[in-house]
Formats: sequence, C-alpha cells, structure tokens
Amino acid sequence: MTETKQPSFRIRGLANPTRFLALLDKIMIPLVILTVVVIGVGLYMALIDSPEDYQQGATVRIMYIHVPAAWLAMFAYTMMTISALGTLVWKHPLADVSAKAAAPLGAAFTFVCLTTGSFWGKPMWGTWWVWDARLTSMLILLIIYLGLIALWHAIEDPIKAGKAVAILTLVGFIIIPIIKFSVDWWSTLHQPASVFTLEGPKMDNSMLIPLMVMAIGFTLLFTVLHFKAMKNEILRRRIRSMQMQAARQVASGNRAAATQAASPSTGPSASH
Repeated sequence: MTETKQPSFRIRGLANPTRFLALLDKIMIPLVILTVVVIGVGLYMALIDSPEDYQQGATVRIMYIHVPAAWLAMFAYTMMTISALGTLVWKHPLADVSAKAAAPLGAAFTFVCLTTGSFWGKPMWGTWWVWDARLTSMLILLIIYLGLIALWHAIEDPIKAGKAVAILTLVGFIIIPIIKFSVDWWSTLHQPASVFTLEGPKMDNSMLIPLMVMAIGFTLLFTVLHFKAMKNEILRRRIRSMQMQAARQVASGNRAAATQAASPSTGPSASH
C-alpha cells in the first residue's frame, strides 16, 4: 500500500515568520513592478484620458485620488479588525504584526482622503472644511488610527501591546459602517454612493474605469507597503529578542561570577 505524498506547502505554513519572509522575497519585485505599471496607467487614464465633468470641470479629477484613498482608509481598518480577531481568537503569530504594519498606512490614506477632500470641497462648497457627517467620521477614523499607533509605542512588550491594540481595534470598528452609511443616515453635503449600489454603478464608464484602475493601483500600493512594513516588524522583533537573550546571558554570567567570588574557599590552605 502506497502513501499519497502530501504537498509540503500549506497556507497555514505562512504563520511561520521565516516562511512568510521567504515568500515575500519571491513576490516583492514582481509586485512592485505591477504596482508601478497599474498606477502609471491609472494616472494616465485619470488625468489625461478621462473627460472633465460638465459641472466641476477639471476639478473632478481629484476624485481619482480622493475616492481610492477613502476606500483604502476603510480597507486598512477592516484588515486590522480581522488581524485583531487573529490575535485574540486564533492566536495567529503574525496577526498583530499585520495590524501594526497596517495602522500607519491606514492613517496615511485617511489623511490623503481628508486633504484631497478639502481641495475638492473648496471650489464645490466654497469652504475647506465643514462638519459634515462623512468628513467628521473620517476625521474620527484618523484619530483612532493615531491613538492605536500611540498605544503600540506606549507598551514596550509587543505581545501585550498587540492584545491591547486588538481590543481597541474591535471597539473602534463601529466607525467603519458609520462612514459607509453616513450619507444615507444624515443630511450631508456628500453625494450618495455612485459606484457600489444595488442598481449598479451610476457613473459613466469614461470615469468609472479610470477610477477602478486607480483603486486597484492604490490597493497594490497598500499591499507592497504593508508587506514591507510587516517584514521590518518581524526583523525588528527578532533583533529585540536576540538583544534580550544576550542581556539575560550577560546578567546570568555576572550573577554566577558574583556568587563564585562571594563563596568561601573550600580547598586546603597552603602551608608555610
């Protein structure tokens, strides 16, 4: 009776940091190239090939940065929420690494969303900022991101920090549906959803296609930066672990030397 040889690779094997780093070494360069190509094509389609809006003119092109940034801001937090479950429920060894790597990226995309929204809102609304439901909820998301990042740095032990951040991340997830449905629940200056609706996209393909290409490009950019940040965090923790181990060995050696020096001599005394 012959045994069927099982494939050596399993997805769960990526829970091993060494295997995960080996995979990153294989895919990072192709992933970076793909990201550059997609963003380049998206920028050409968005800034040159796409038409101007009949009301907003060329200002509408801010949309191709603003909207993908908003999507990625919420996507990053959703990923952190899944990672939080991985930390608290499934005890995945890379879950808190993923969350820590995603937080600064999510904050950056949220900041880009708010900034481009201000530039877009000035000619449309006549002001840089209004306490609109969508804007306010996005600002709260940025504050949550910054709070989680600060908590990571406030707790020295990465394991304890990961658990504390995971709990707060789960609590803070309530902001994501609030952002999503704020234009439906409250009176807001923002237009309702025009891409992901039950009736299908309400945007012409001449604008929809460049927008989706830019969204894919932003997602690839997030993936590249997220993987790079995860790699750096894994290496940082390894260095910290080696430093702590070396410090313990030095301390143990010092204690042994001190004990030996303090103990009385038990050998025969020399005769004179």
